[in-house]
Amino acid sequence: MSLDPLPDPAVLLAGTDWGSLEHAYGTAEDTPTQLVALLDVDQRVRSRALDHLHHVVHHQNTLYAATTPAALYVAAILLDPRTALPVEKGPRDFPGPMRAELLGWLDSVANAADDQAEATMRRFGFPPEDYPPFVQTREIRPLLFSAASACFDDHDLHVREAALAACIPLLDDPQLHHHRKAMAPALRETLAVSALWQYRERAIEALTAWGENTAGLEVRREAFEVCDATSDTSPSAEWNLAVGDAEDLPF
Repeated sequence: MSLDPLPDPAVLLAGTDWGSLEHAYGTAEDTPTQLVALLDVDQRVRSRALDHLHHVVHHQNTLYAATTPAALYVAAILLDPRTALPVEKGPRDFPGPMRAELLGWLDSVANAADDQAEATMRRFGFPPEDYPPFVQTREIRPLLFSAASACFDDHDLHVREAALAACIPLLDDPQLHHHRKAMAPALRETLAVSALWQYRERAIEALTAWGENTAGLEVRREAFEVCDATSDTSPSAEWNLAVGDAEDLPF
């Protein structure tokens, strides 16, 4: 695959006027410290930094002015060996190290700017071209794809699955459509047979949308019943509910 070069994370961090950007709770001047903390040696510090991404920079699936530079920074550090370190997990979190978590976050950011998100915004009377964070997120999709696809061969299965999932919404970008054919076998052989029904469902939906053959692939629907009945053992149930609810929101 022909990949676009990623920015140097330190240069990006220093060259961004974070104080002029906003996240869910006002100015993003606190975000650079949290981005650096993603690679801290202390697991608790790393985990709090990850929470900052989820609950401040991309709160409730919303794109803010600070989301795009934060996403670029996350993409730029994905291959740093320190992202293979663990983070604190809740009972509903997906498995895997910090790298898998960061890919999951990029997946959420990309979903908020995919074709379905655009259609939803227009349906609610919000032209996406008039919302700069949406436009800016779409503009960096090739860079995010470069970062995520570099993790396809990661030694950790959870990272490989998260990388494939993150690339699905990114491939809505017309510049990246041609990668769908190359990715389809990996979706079939890895994501569509994942132990996590959420990944299996994503893979089958993507393959169907891309016009690929899905014969023999299925999602065991009883997993949804298990998810409701035993929330303490179902990974990222809350994440999926949030995504479902977000489909009816403008952004």
